[in-house]
Amino acid sequence: MKKTITFIGNGSMALSIAKGLKEHYHIEVVGRNREKLQQFETTLQTQCSIALLDGFDITNKNIILCIKPANTQEVGTKLTGKANALYSVLAGTSLTTLKQNFQAHAYVRAMPNLAASVGASMTTLTGDIVQKDIAIQLFSAIGATRWLGSEKEIDIATALAGSGPAYLALIAEALADGAVQQGLKRDDAMAIMRGLFSGFAQLNETTHPALLKDGVMSPGGTTAAGYATLEKNGVRSACIEAIANAYKKAQELA
Repeated sequence: MKKTITFIGNGSMALSIAKGLKEHYHIEVVGRNREKLQQFETTLQTQCSIALLDGFDITNKNIILCIKPANTQEVGTKLTGKANALYSVLAGTSLTTLKQNFQAHAYVRAMPNLAASVGASMTTLTGDIVQKDIAIQLFSAIGATRWLGSEKEIDIATALAGSGPAYLALIAEALADGAVQQGLKRDDAMAIMRGLFSGFAQLNETTHPALLKDGVMSPGGTTAAGYATLEKNGVRSACIEAIANAYKKAQELA
């Protein structure tokens, strides 16, 4: 019999995580609107337990909190009981804030990303050390995990891995657009771009990015010409600044 994981919140992140966990756990989802909860179940394509938020008893449950950070206090007042463990995926929401608003025996902050839906998330974790091994086991069901030593580090990791799919999506779209601009058919450009990202992901597992770049860039060749353009237009500095600004935003949310 599968263990039950309870989602408080039924938005896109909850759905992405649930897609990765549904083969390993029974999914219970709690929200404000029964129709939207049923739609969540339909989209997930598996039978869920459904409950409304008001007065929901979290006693001895393992909770994944997937609400908007601004709703933390309001949602906390609607729940009763004390959870076994509370795993929060709320960006910038500190352990102190969680403990002030939710009752649980243990608290963990987790930051998965969109790839959770295909079992390929890069999830960072921090919180009560007694929960470390269980948290790693839980979130390993949706991809790679890494336990970090402080909340500052997970806020930085949020800027990198949590927000990262959006950055890579922009780059992927732009590269395909560039190929189309030069005359490649859209379908061909998209297929080639996807193959590029898939292959690069495997190479990046074992080789430093700088070495990958050096291995492709022949003196005076096509890669060198394109790479010089990226450097000239500040792609490297823009990426660094994107992480800095996303981290700043996470601090502001806290």
